[in-house]
Amino acid sequence: MYRTMAEEVPQEKVDALRNAVLQLVDSEKEDFIHPADLDRIKTNDFWLKRFLIHHDLDHKLAFEMLTDTIKWRKSFGVNEINENNIRLEYITEGAIFPRGRDIEGHLVFIFFCKKHIKGQKDLNELKRCLVYWLERLERQENGKALTIFFDLEGCGVSNMDLEFTKYLIGLFKNYYPWFLNYIIVYEMAWILNAVFKLIKSWLPPKAIERIKTIKKAEVSNWIPLNQALKQWGGEDDYTFSFVSDSVEDTINNNSAVINKKVHFADASPMSDSPGPAGDRENNGPEESTNKMLSINPSNVITFTKDGNEMVSILELENTDPTTTISFKMKTTSPEKFRVRPSSGILPPGSKETVSVTLLQPFQVRSLSRDKFLLMSMPVKSGEMSLSALSDLWKNASSKNITQQRLRCAQPDDVSKNGSATMVGSGEVDDIRLKQLTSNVNNLMDAQRKLQKSLDRSQVLQIITIALTILVAIFLVMFVRWEIQDVNSNQSCYKMRGYDSDP
Repeated sequence: MYRTMAEEVPQEKVDALRNAVLQLVDSEKEDFIHPADLDRIKTNDFWLKRFLIHHDLDHKLAFEMLTDTIKWRKSFGVNEINENNIRLEYITEGAIFPRGRDIEGHLVFIFFCKKHIKGQKDLNELKRCLVYWLERLERQENGKALTIFFDLEGCGVSNMDLEFTKYLIGLFKNYYPWFLNYIIVYEMAWILNAVFKLIKSWLPPKAIERIKTIKKAEVSNWIPLNQALKQWGGEDDYTFSFVSDSVEDTINNNSAVINKKVHFADASPMSDSPGPAGDRENNGPEESTNKMLSINPSNVITFTKDGNEMVSILELENTDPTTTISFKMKTTSPEKFRVRPSSGILPPGSKETVSVTLLQPFQVRSLSRDKFLLMSMPVKSGEMSLSALSDLWKNASSKNITQQRLRCAQPDDVSKNGSATMVGSGEVDDIRLKQLTSNVNNLMDAQRKLQKSLDRSQVLQIITIALTILVAIFLVMFVRWEIQDVNSNQSCYKMRGYDSDP
């Protein structure tokens, strides 16, 4: 049915739309279209048909939407968005990902809304991650429409991000035509009904017709059970694990001289060259020996078991007494690790504790292949928003950046290396102790501040009560004086009347 509708679009309509846009491109002095999109207009009939179908073959509306789309794609940098320039940790946490197909064979794009809390992430970076997914799935599906599945089980008002939801709707409404099959809303709590009504008001009538609000027992009506996740009552026991969209070149491990490219997420290619001087970078900033940023443990990241997770704790310290610096962590395997925080600002002499968690279901035995890159550079201000910090790193000059490379070690590897053994046990424990001590001190400081606040509040309450009592006493005395004055006047009148009688 989906392809049939596209086949029914008259070719002359497609040609007319293409010619109109190409004429506009030729007439405009300003370059408002990306070369990749220009080539797409010239060669991809199906993309143009989607704009026409979206507007019921109305040439004028399709032309306006197409021109708005190519301008937005150029200004937003859509064609440049990839895994190396987005917040990949937003992707790998598994709040948004594709899985399975609906009853009509359309790919299901899942939103686990419970994993999202409004305000905890940079909204602009979230938008870029969303566009990354839409672009990737549009290529993967050759433009075939998606079914969006909002899993609202266990969600409350704090999980409903209206601004992000409105942006998502706007993308399908304005820039990704005929790319939406169904909107499935799963297990929505009654408390969210008012919010959902507001969201529906943003949708065009055609999209409202495609909304399906369902419970667990109704999933099979829209998604075959062999395509539905187990938590929805289906048969698919899939656990999300991010798979890179790009395929890196294979490395010849049998070469006598190893010279392999190590790709860090959002970084320049690096070159591993073993030797007494250590690793050397290729096409990137030189690794400085005069580091303002100290890291403990140094050189090796060793993971220890913390509950059900494998975690490594790093302590960063700005050793420069006068300069504020910013740091950023990168890794060769962003799909395997969660780093908190992955970037930040350190005033002179300050410290920051960074935790690196190995995500499930990745195995410890493969850690020796992974590397981390710690970058730092001086900044002018210690007060900076997440978006400003992100922009700073995107535009940073390599001359100002200092880099330190870290390798991951397995517990077995650590036991074979004396210095690494100390790192894996004593120093990590010391850092954990320092972190715990720091947390306890912060808690005690907060308790002292709270106690002072309570003391002030009690003093104010006592003063308020005392003033209230004084005012009440004054009012009572005042009323008594007034009553006595009235009684005195009445007595005088009576005495005067008595004296005037014959």
